[in-house]
Amino acid sequence: MGRPARVRRPKLVSLRTTFAVSFAAVTAVVTVLVGILSYNAAARLVRVDQQSVFDEVVQDVRGEVRRHSMTPEDFSSSAPGHDVVRPARTNVQVLGPDGQVSDGGRPALPVTAADRAVAAAVTAGRLAVHKDVDVGSDIYRVATVSLGGGRGAVQVAQEFSDTEDLLRALQQRTLITMAAVVVLAGLFGWWLARRITRRLVVLTAAAEDVARTRRLGIQVPVTGYDEVGRLGRAFDRMLGRLAQSEEDQRRLVQDAGHELRTPLTSLRTNISLLRRIDELPPEAREELVADLGQEARELTDLVNELVDLAAGQSDNEPPQQVDLADIAEDVAGLARRRTGREIVLRASGDTTAYGRPGLLQRALSNLVENAAKFDRDGTAPIEISVAGPAVPGTVRVEVLDRGPGITDTDLLRVFDRFYRAPDARSLPGSGLGLSIVREVALAHGGAPFAAHREGGGSIIGFTVSGAGAREREGD
Repeated sequence: MGRPARVRRPKLVSLRTTFAVSFAAVTAVVTVLVGILSYNAAARLVRVDQQSVFDEVVQDVRGEVRRHSMTPEDFSSSAPGHDVVRPARTNVQVLGPDGQVSDGGRPALPVTAADRAVAAAVTAGRLAVHKDVDVGSDIYRVATVSLGGGRGAVQVAQEFSDTEDLLRALQQRTLITMAAVVVLAGLFGWWLARRITRRLVVLTAAAEDVARTRRLGIQVPVTGYDEVGRLGRAFDRMLGRLAQSEEDQRRLVQDAGHELRTPLTSLRTNISLLRRIDELPPEAREELVADLGQEARELTDLVNELVDLAAGQSDNEPPQQVDLADIAEDVAGLARRRTGREIVLRASGDTTAYGRPGLLQRALSNLVENAAKFDRDGTAPIEISVAGPAVPGTVRVEVLDRGPGITDTDLLRVFDRFYRAPDARSLPGSGLGLSIVREVALAHGGAPFAAHREGGGSIIGFTVSGAGAREREGD
Protein backbone atom coordinates (compact mmCIF):
# COMPACT_ATOMS: atom_id res chain seq x y z
CA MET A 1 0.00 0.00 0.00
CA GLY A 2 1.29 3.41 -0.87
CA ARG A 3 1.59 6.22 1.57
CA PRO A 4 -1.40 8.51 1.82
CA ALA A 5 -0.94 11.78 0.05
CA ARG A 6 0.05 14.57 2.35
CA VAL A 7 -2.40 17.38 2.54
CA ARG A 8 -0.63 20.62 1.86
CA ARG A 9 -1.65 23.32 4.24
CA PRO A 10 -2.24 26.68 2.63
CA LYS A 11 0.55 29.10 3.25
CA LEU A 12 -0.58 31.76 5.67
CA VAL A 13 -0.10 35.38 4.70
CA SER A 14 0.29 37.71 7.62
CA LEU A 15 -1.96 40.72 8.01
CA ARG A 16 1.16 42.88 8.09
CA THR A 17 2.24 41.67 4.63
CA THR A 18 -1.28 42.00 3.25
CA PHE A 19 -1.60 45.53 4.56
CA ALA A 20 1.83 46.58 3.26
CA VAL A 21 1.25 45.07 -0.20
CA SER A 22 -2.23 46.59 -0.40
CA PHE A 23 -0.92 49.99 0.65
CA ALA A 24 1.90 49.80 -1.93
CA ALA A 25 -0.51 48.61 -4.65
CA VAL A 26 -2.99 51.42 -4.03
CA THR A 27 -0.16 53.95 -3.93
CA ALA A 28 1.31 52.53 -7.15
CA VAL A 29 -2.03 52.78 -8.96
CA VAL A 30 -2.63 56.32 -7.74
CA THR A 31 0.95 57.36 -8.56
CA VAL A 32 0.82 55.88 -12.07
CA LEU A 33 -2.51 57.55 -12.80
CA VAL A 34 -1.35 60.89 -11.47
CA GLY A 35 1.99 60.58 -13.32
CA ILE A 36 0.36 59.68 -16.63
CA LEU A 37 -2.25 62.40 -16.35
CA SER A 38 0.33 64.98 -15.29
CA TYR A 39 2.72 64.04 -18.09
CA ASN A 40 -0.01 64.08 -20.74
CA ALA A 41 -1.26 67.45 -19.51
CA ALA A 42 2.25 68.93 -19.50
CA ALA A 43 3.12 67.47 -22.93
CA ARG A 44 -0.13 68.71 -24.42
CA LEU A 45 0.42 72.16 -22.95
CA VAL A 46 3.98 72.37 -24.32
CA ARG A 47 3.01 71.15 -27.79
CA VAL A 48 0.00 73.44 -27.99
CA ASP A 49 2.09 76.38 -26.82
CA GLN A 50 4.81 75.71 -29.39
CA GLN A 51 2.24 75.23 -32.13
CA SER A 52 0.61 78.52 -31.16
CA VAL A 53 3.93 80.33 -31.31
CA PHE A 54 4.70 78.85 -34.75
CA ASP A 55 1.25 79.75 -36.09
CA GLU A 56 1.62 83.27 -34.75
CA VAL A 57 5.01 83.68 -36.49
CA VAL A 58 3.60 82.43 -39.80
CA GLN A 59 0.62 84.78 -39.53
CA ASP A 60 2.96 87.72 -38.82
CA VAL A 61 5.02 86.91 -41.93
CA ARG A 62 1.91 86.61 -44.08
CA GLY A 63 0.61 89.91 -42.78
CA GLU A 64 3.97 91.58 -43.47
CA VAL A 65 4.18 90.41 -47.11
CA ARG A 66 0.59 91.41 -47.73
CA ARG A 67 1.02 94.91 -46.39
CA HIS A 68 4.37 95.59 -48.09
CA SER A 69 5.72 94.65 -51.48
CA MET A 70 8.75 92.68 -50.39
CA THR A 71 11.50 90.90 -52.30
CA PRO A 72 13.75 87.97 -51.35
CA GLU A 73 16.52 90.44 -50.48
CA ASP A 74 14.36 91.88 -47.71
CA PHE A 75 14.62 88.51 -45.91
CA SER A 76 18.27 87.97 -46.62
CA SER A 77 20.45 87.35 -43.61
CA SER A 78 22.86 90.00 -44.89
CA ALA A 79 20.21 92.65 -45.40
CA PRO A 80 19.99 95.51 -42.87
CA GLY A 81 17.40 94.84 -40.20
CA HIS A 82 17.26 91.14 -40.91
CA ASP A 83 16.93 90.48 -37.20
CA VAL A 84 13.63 92.31 -37.30
CA VAL A 85 12.35 90.67 -40.49
CA ARG A 86 13.44 87.18 -39.44
CA PRO A 87 11.40 85.96 -36.49
CA ALA A 88 13.26 84.89 -33.38
CA ARG A 89 13.77 81.18 -32.59
CA THR A 90 12.95 80.23 -36.18
CA ASN A 91 14.95 79.00 -39.16
CA VAL A 92 14.31 81.16 -42.26
CA GLN A 93 15.17 80.18 -45.84
CA VAL A 94 14.51 82.48 -48.86
CA LEU A 95 13.45 81.13 -52.27
CA GLY A 96 13.81 82.99 -55.56
CA PRO A 97 11.10 83.28 -58.27
CA ASP A 98 12.05 79.93 -59.78
CA GLY A 99 11.99 78.20 -56.38
CA GLN A 100 15.75 78.06 -56.06
CA VAL A 101 17.33 78.79 -52.69
CA SER A 102 18.67 82.32 -52.69
CA ASP A 103 19.53 82.49 -49.01
CA GLY A 104 19.74 79.09 -47.28
CA GLY A 105 18.64 78.40 -43.78
CA ARG A 106 20.73 76.99 -41.00
CA PRO A 107 20.34 74.12 -41.52
CA ALA A 108 19.12 74.08 -45.11
CA LEU A 109 15.46 73.23 -45.55
CA PRO A 110 14.16 70.89 -48.27
CA VAL A 111 12.24 72.49 -51.16
CA THR A 112 9.33 70.63 -52.69
CA ALA A 113 7.24 71.20 -55.79
CA ALA A 114 4.57 72.79 -53.62
CA ASP A 115 7.12 75.24 -52.28
CA ARG A 116 8.25 76.18 -55.81
CA ALA A 117 4.64 76.69 -56.84
CA VAL A 118 4.15 79.05 -53.90
CA ALA A 119 7.31 80.97 -54.86
CA ALA A 120 5.91 81.55 -58.35
CA ALA A 121 2.50 82.59 -57.05
CA VAL A 122 1.15 86.02 -57.98
CA THR A 123 -0.83 86.45 -54.74
CA ALA A 124 1.13 87.53 -51.69
CA GLY A 125 0.66 85.44 -48.55
CA ARG A 126 -0.12 82.15 -50.24
CA LEU A 127 0.77 79.37 -47.79
CA ALA A 128 2.09 75.80 -47.94
CA VAL A 129 2.61 73.99 -44.61
CA HIS A 130 4.70 70.83 -44.11
CA LYS A 131 4.51 68.88 -40.84
CA ASP A 132 7.23 66.65 -39.35
CA VAL A 133 9.92 67.43 -41.91
CA ASP A 134 13.19 65.57 -41.31
CA VAL A 135 16.16 67.88 -41.52
CA GLY A 136 19.27 65.95 -40.66
CA SER A 137 18.59 64.32 -37.29
CA ASP A 138 15.99 66.89 -36.27
CA ILE A 139 12.30 67.30 -36.98
CA TYR A 140 10.91 70.63 -38.20
CA ARG A 141 7.58 72.10 -39.11
CA VAL A 142 7.90 74.25 -42.25
CA ALA A 143 5.59 76.94 -43.67
CA THR A 144 6.29 78.51 -47.10
CA VAL A 145 4.78 82.00 -47.63
CA SER A 146 4.65 83.57 -51.11
CA LEU A 147 5.94 87.16 -51.59
CA GLY A 148 3.52 87.75 -54.44
CA GLY A 149 4.04 88.81 -58.05
CA GLY A 150 6.16 85.72 -58.72
CA ARG A 151 9.02 87.27 -56.75
CA GLY A 152 9.72 84.18 -54.64
CA ALA A 153 8.84 82.96 -51.16
CA VAL A 154 10.14 82.78 -47.64
CA GLN A 155 10.23 79.51 -45.65
CA VAL A 156 9.76 79.70 -41.90
CA ALA A 157 10.68 76.55 -39.92
CA GLN A 158 10.63 75.71 -36.25
CA GLU A 159 12.34 72.72 -34.67
CA PHE A 160 10.11 70.31 -32.75
CA SER A 161 12.58 67.56 -31.97
CA ASP A 162 14.13 69.50 -29.07
CA THR A 163 10.66 69.77 -27.54
CA GLU A 164 10.16 66.02 -27.91
CA ASP A 165 13.60 65.45 -26.37
CA LEU A 166 12.53 67.63 -23.44
CA LEU A 167 9.28 65.69 -23.10
CA ARG A 168 11.13 62.37 -23.24
CA ALA A 169 13.42 63.57 -20.47
CA LEU A 170 10.35 64.65 -18.51
CA GLN A 171 8.81 61.22 -19.13
CA GLN A 172 11.92 59.45 -17.83
CA ARG A 173 12.02 61.62 -14.73
CA THR A 174 8.32 60.99 -14.17
CA LEU A 175 8.87 57.22 -14.38
CA ILE A 176 11.82 57.40 -11.99
CA THR A 177 9.78 59.52 -9.58
CA MET A 178 6.83 57.11 -9.74
CA ALA A 179 9.11 54.13 -9.08
CA ALA A 180 10.69 55.91 -6.12
CA VAL A 181 7.27 56.83 -4.74
CA VAL A 182 6.06 53.21 -5.06
CA VAL A 183 9.17 51.88 -3.27
CA LEU A 184 8.86 54.48 -0.51
CA ALA A 185 5.13 53.74 -0.21
CA GLY A 186 5.89 50.04 0.18
CA LEU A 187 8.45 50.72 2.90
CA PHE A 188 6.14 53.16 4.65
CA GLY A 189 3.24 50.68 4.34
CA TRP A 190 5.38 47.95 5.89
CA TRP A 191 6.37 50.25 8.77
CA LEU A 192 2.78 51.40 9.26
CA ALA A 193 1.45 47.85 9.07
CA ARG A 194 4.01 46.72 11.62
CA ARG A 195 3.03 49.54 13.93
CA ILE A 196 -0.69 48.87 13.55
CA THR A 197 -0.52 45.09 13.79
CA ARG A 198 1.97 44.97 16.64
CA ARG A 199 -0.80 44.84 19.23
CA LEU A 200 -2.78 42.40 17.09
CA VAL A 201 0.26 40.13 17.13
CA VAL A 202 0.22 40.32 20.93
CA LEU A 203 -3.49 39.41 20.96
CA THR A 204 -2.89 36.53 18.55
CA ALA A 205 -0.05 35.21 20.71
CA ALA A 206 -2.26 35.42 23.80
CA ALA A 207 -5.11 33.58 22.05
CA GLU A 208 -2.74 30.87 20.81
CA ASP A 209 -1.27 30.55 24.32
CA VAL A 210 -4.76 30.07 25.76
CA ALA A 211 -5.59 27.47 23.09
CA ARG A 212 -2.33 25.61 23.73
CA THR A 213 -2.16 25.69 27.53
CA ARG A 214 -5.88 26.16 28.36
CA ARG A 215 -4.86 28.70 30.97
CA LEU A 216 -7.45 31.46 31.18
CA GLY A 217 -5.68 33.59 33.77
CA ILE A 218 -3.12 35.17 31.43
CA GLN A 219 -2.82 38.93 31.19
CA VAL A 220 -3.35 40.62 27.82
CA PRO A 221 -0.87 43.55 27.60
CA VAL A 222 -2.81 45.73 25.16
CA THR A 223 -3.18 49.48 25.54
CA GLY A 224 -4.77 52.29 23.55
CA TYR A 225 -8.30 53.52 22.99
CA ASP A 226 -8.72 52.65 19.31
CA GLU A 227 -10.41 49.56 17.89
CA VAL A 228 -7.40 47.36 18.67
CA GLY A 229 -7.29 48.60 22.26
CA ARG A 230 -11.01 47.96 22.65
CA LEU A 231 -10.54 44.49 21.19
CA GLY A 232 -7.74 43.78 23.64
CA ARG A 233 -9.76 44.91 26.64
CA ALA A 234 -12.79 42.94 25.45
CA PHE A 235 -10.59 39.86 25.03
CA ASP A 236 -9.16 40.36 28.50
CA ARG A 237 -12.66 40.68 29.99
CA MET A 238 -13.78 37.61 28.08
CA LEU A 239 -10.88 35.59 29.49
CA GLY A 240 -11.71 36.86 32.97
CA ARG A 241 -15.34 35.80 32.65
CA LEU A 242 -14.36 32.43 31.23
CA ALA A 243 -11.95 31.92 34.14
CA GLN A 244 -14.69 32.91 36.59
CA SER A 245 -17.13 30.58 34.86
CA GLU A 246 -14.62 27.75 35.03
CA GLU A 247 -14.04 28.44 38.71
CA ASP A 248 -17.80 28.52 39.34
CA GLN A 249 -18.22 25.20 37.57
CA ARG A 250 -15.38 23.67 39.58
CA ARG A 251 -16.89 24.91 42.84
CA LEU A 252 -20.32 23.70 41.79
CA VAL A 253 -18.98 20.22 41.06
CA GLN A 254 -17.08 20.13 44.35
CA ASP A 255 -20.03 21.39 46.38
CA ALA A 256 -22.44 19.08 44.59
CA GLY A 257 -20.18 16.10 45.21
CA HIS A 258 -19.93 17.01 48.86
CA GLU A 259 -23.67 17.44 49.29
CA LEU A 260 -24.55 14.32 47.31
CA ARG A 261 -22.22 12.17 49.36
CA THR A 262 -24.36 12.30 52.54
CA PRO A 263 -27.77 11.36 51.06
CA LEU A 264 -26.18 8.71 48.85
CA THR A 265 -24.44 7.17 51.85
CA SER A 266 -27.67 7.16 53.83
CA LEU A 267 -29.55 5.74 50.86
CA ARG A 268 -26.95 3.00 50.39
CA THR A 269 -27.17 2.10 54.08
CA ASN A 270 -30.94 1.81 53.99
CA ILE A 271 -30.79 -0.25 50.80
CA SER A 272 -28.42 -2.68 52.51
CA LEU A 273 -31.04 -3.07 55.26
CA LEU A 274 -33.58 -4.13 52.65
CA ARG A 275 -31.79 -7.48 52.41
CA ARG A 276 -32.84 -8.19 56.00
CA ILE A 277 -36.27 -6.57 55.74
CA ASP A 278 -37.95 -9.90 56.57
CA GLU A 279 -36.08 -9.98 59.85
CA LEU A 280 -37.26 -6.50 60.90
CA PRO A 281 -40.37 -5.84 62.92
CA PRO A 282 -43.30 -4.17 61.12
CA GLU A 283 -42.61 -0.78 62.73
CA ALA A 284 -38.96 -0.83 61.52
CA ARG A 285 -40.08 -1.85 58.06
CA GLU A 286 -42.44 1.08 57.76
CA GLU A 287 -39.80 3.46 59.09
CA LEU A 288 -37.24 2.10 56.60
CA VAL A 289 -39.60 2.49 53.66
CA ALA A 290 -40.51 6.02 54.80
CA ASP A 291 -36.84 6.92 55.11
CA LEU A 292 -36.13 5.58 51.63
CA GLY A 293 -38.98 7.62 50.19
CA GLN A 294 -37.87 10.76 52.02
CA GLU A 295 -34.25 10.33 50.94
CA ALA A 296 -35.29 9.71 47.33
CA ARG A 297 -37.36 12.89 47.37
CA GLU A 298 -34.56 14.92 48.90
CA LEU A 299 -32.07 13.50 46.39
CA THR A 300 -34.46 14.33 43.54
CA ASP A 301 -34.91 17.89 44.83
CA LEU A 302 -31.15 18.28 45.18
CA VAL A 303 -30.50 17.08 41.62
CA ASN A 304 -33.27 19.32 40.26
CA GLU A 305 -31.84 22.36 42.02
CA LEU A 306 -28.35 21.52 40.80
CA VAL A 307 -29.71 21.37 37.26
CA ASP A 308 -31.49 24.71 37.78
CA LEU A 309 -28.32 26.29 39.13
CA ALA A 310 -26.21 25.00 36.23
CA ALA A 311 -28.85 26.13 33.74
CA GLY A 312 -28.93 29.55 35.36
CA GLN A 313 -25.17 29.92 34.82
CA SER A 314 -25.34 28.97 31.14
CA ASP A 315 -28.86 30.11 30.25
CA ASN A 316 -29.07 31.18 26.62
CA GLU A 317 -32.54 32.70 26.84
CA PRO A 318 -32.44 36.02 24.96
CA PRO A 319 -32.91 39.08 27.19
CA GLN A 320 -35.94 41.25 26.56
CA GLN A 321 -38.15 43.89 28.13
CA VAL A 322 -40.16 42.26 30.92
CA ASP A 323 -42.61 43.48 33.54
CA LEU A 324 -41.64 42.06 36.92
CA ALA A 325 -45.13 42.72 38.24
CA ASP A 326 -46.57 40.36 35.60
CA ILE A 327 -43.95 37.73 36.47
CA ALA A 328 -44.76 38.10 40.17
CA GLU A 329 -48.48 37.65 39.43
CA ASP A 330 -47.78 34.37 37.59
CA VAL A 331 -45.57 33.15 40.44
CA ALA A 332 -48.19 34.07 43.03
CA GLY A 333 -50.89 32.15 41.16
CA LEU A 334 -48.70 29.06 40.86
CA ALA A 335 -47.73 29.23 44.56
CA ARG A 336 -51.40 29.46 45.63
CA ARG A 337 -52.18 26.25 43.76
CA ARG A 338 -49.13 24.41 45.13
CA THR A 339 -49.25 25.46 48.78
CA GLY A 340 -52.82 26.58 49.35
CA ARG A 341 -51.42 29.68 51.09
CA GLU A 342 -52.69 33.19 50.60
CA ILE A 343 -50.26 35.18 48.43
CA VAL A 344 -50.62 38.98 48.34
CA LEU A 345 -49.01 40.98 45.53
CA ARG A 346 -48.19 44.69 45.72
CA ALA A 347 -46.71 46.55 42.73
CA SER A 348 -45.81 50.22 42.44
CA GLY A 349 -43.85 52.44 40.03
CA ASP A 350 -42.22 51.37 36.80
CA THR A 351 -41.58 47.65 37.21
CA THR A 352 -40.21 46.99 33.71
CA ALA A 353 -36.68 45.65 33.35
CA TYR A 354 -34.39 44.20 30.70
CA GLY A 355 -33.66 40.56 31.41
CA ARG A 356 -34.44 36.89 30.92
CA PRO A 357 -38.01 36.09 31.97
CA GLY A 358 -37.33 32.42 32.76
CA LEU A 359 -34.48 33.17 35.16
CA LEU A 360 -36.39 35.97 36.90
CA GLN A 361 -39.43 33.72 37.36
CA ARG A 362 -37.23 30.94 38.77
CA ALA A 363 -35.63 33.33 41.29
CA LEU A 364 -38.97 34.72 42.46
CA SER A 365 -40.45 31.20 42.71
CA ASN A 366 -37.54 30.14 44.91
CA LEU A 367 -38.19 33.06 47.26
CA VAL A 368 -41.90 32.24 47.58
CA GLU A 369 -41.26 28.51 48.09
CA ASN A 370 -38.60 29.34 50.67
CA ALA A 371 -41.08 31.55 52.58
CA ALA A 372 -43.77 28.87 52.45
CA LYS A 373 -41.34 26.17 53.63
CA PHE A 374 -40.13 28.08 56.68
CA ASP A 375 -43.60 29.35 57.58
CA ARG A 376 -45.29 25.99 57.03
CA ASP A 377 -47.92 26.35 59.77
CA GLY A 378 -48.39 30.10 59.45
CA THR A 379 -51.71 31.73 58.74
CA ALA A 380 -50.50 35.19 57.74
CA PRO A 381 -50.33 35.76 53.97
CA ILE A 382 -47.02 35.70 52.13
CA GLU A 383 -46.46 39.08 50.53
CA ILE A 384 -44.70 39.84 47.24
CA SER A 385 -43.63 43.44 46.69
CA VAL A 386 -42.38 44.74 43.33
CA ALA A 387 -41.38 48.40 43.47
CA GLY A 388 -40.06 50.51 40.65
CA PRO A 389 -37.87 53.51 41.43
CA ALA A 390 -39.08 57.08 41.38
CA VAL A 391 -36.42 57.73 38.71
CA PRO A 392 -35.07 55.15 36.22
CA GLY A 393 -32.64 52.91 38.05
CA THR A 394 -33.34 49.55 39.69
CA VAL A 395 -36.45 47.50 40.39
CA ARG A 396 -36.74 45.96 43.86
CA VAL A 397 -38.43 42.58 44.41
CA GLU A 398 -39.23 41.44 47.99
CA VAL A 399 -40.92 38.41 49.54
CA LEU A 400 -42.14 38.95 53.12
CA ASP A 401 -43.21 36.21 55.52
CA ARG A 402 -44.09 35.78 59.21
CA GLY A 403 -41.91 32.73 59.80
CA PRO A 404 -39.27 32.24 62.49
CA GLY A 405 -36.98 34.77 60.82
CA ILE A 406 -33.24 34.64 60.19
CA THR A 407 -30.52 35.13 62.78
CA ASP A 408 -27.90 37.83 62.34
CA THR A 409 -25.24 35.20 61.69
CA ASP A 410 -27.30 33.49 59.02
CA LEU A 411 -28.07 36.80 57.25
CA LEU A 412 -24.43 36.89 56.07
CA ARG A 413 -24.45 33.39 54.62
CA VAL A 414 -28.01 32.74 53.59
CA PHE A 415 -27.17 33.10 49.86
CA ASP A 416 -24.14 30.77 49.96
CA ARG A 417 -24.42 27.50 48.08
CA PHE A 418 -25.62 24.54 50.12
CA TYR A 419 -25.71 26.65 53.29
CA ARG A 420 -28.52 25.75 55.65
CA ALA A 421 -29.15 27.34 59.00
CA PRO A 422 -28.94 24.96 61.98
CA ASP A 423 -32.66 25.37 62.67
CA ALA A 424 -33.50 24.49 59.03
CA ARG A 425 -31.43 21.35 58.60
CA SER A 426 -34.32 19.16 59.64
CA LEU A 427 -36.49 20.64 56.91
CA PRO A 428 -36.44 19.44 53.29
CA GLY A 429 -34.18 21.31 50.92
CA SER A 430 -30.63 21.48 49.68
CA GLY A 431 -29.57 25.05 50.38
CA LEU A 432 -29.42 25.94 46.67
CA GLY A 433 -32.62 27.93 46.25
CA LEU A 434 -31.30 31.26 47.54
CA SER A 435 -27.94 30.80 45.81
CA ILE A 436 -29.88 30.60 42.53
CA VAL A 437 -31.55 33.90 43.49
CA ARG A 438 -28.12 35.46 43.98
CA GLU A 439 -26.89 34.19 40.59
CA VAL A 440 -29.95 35.58 38.82
CA ALA A 441 -29.69 38.96 40.56
CA LEU A 442 -26.00 39.33 39.71
CA ALA A 443 -26.67 38.32 36.10
CA HIS A 444 -29.20 41.17 35.83
CA GLY A 445 -27.01 43.90 37.28
CA GLY A 446 -28.53 43.73 40.76
CA ALA A 447 -27.88 42.08 44.11
CA PRO A 448 -29.70 39.87 46.63
CA PHE A 449 -30.57 41.04 50.11
CA ALA A 450 -32.08 39.64 53.33
CA ALA A 451 -33.33 41.43 56.43
CA HIS A 452 -35.47 41.05 59.54
CA ARG A 453 -39.11 41.99 59.23
CA GLU A 454 -40.60 44.24 61.82
CA GLY A 455 -43.01 42.26 63.89
CA GLY A 456 -41.37 38.92 63.09
CA GLY A 457 -40.44 37.06 60.00
CA SER A 458 -37.99 37.93 57.25
CA ILE A 459 -37.65 39.99 54.07
CA ILE A 460 -35.69 38.33 51.28
CA GLY A 461 -35.40 39.67 47.77
CA PHE A 462 -33.21 41.03 45.01
CA THR A 463 -32.81 44.01 42.71
CA VAL A 464 -32.40 44.18 38.93
CA SER A 465 -31.49 47.01 36.57
CA GLY A 466 -34.58 48.85 35.38
CA ALA A 467 -35.47 49.61 31.76
CA GLY A 468 -34.42 53.26 32.14
CA ALA A 469 -30.96 52.29 33.37
CA ARG A 470 -30.60 49.93 30.41
CA GLU A 471 -31.52 52.71 27.97
CA ARG A 472 -28.93 55.04 29.50
CA GLU A 473 -26.27 52.35 29.11
CA GLY A 474 -27.25 51.92 25.45
CA ASP A 475 -26.88 55.69 24.90
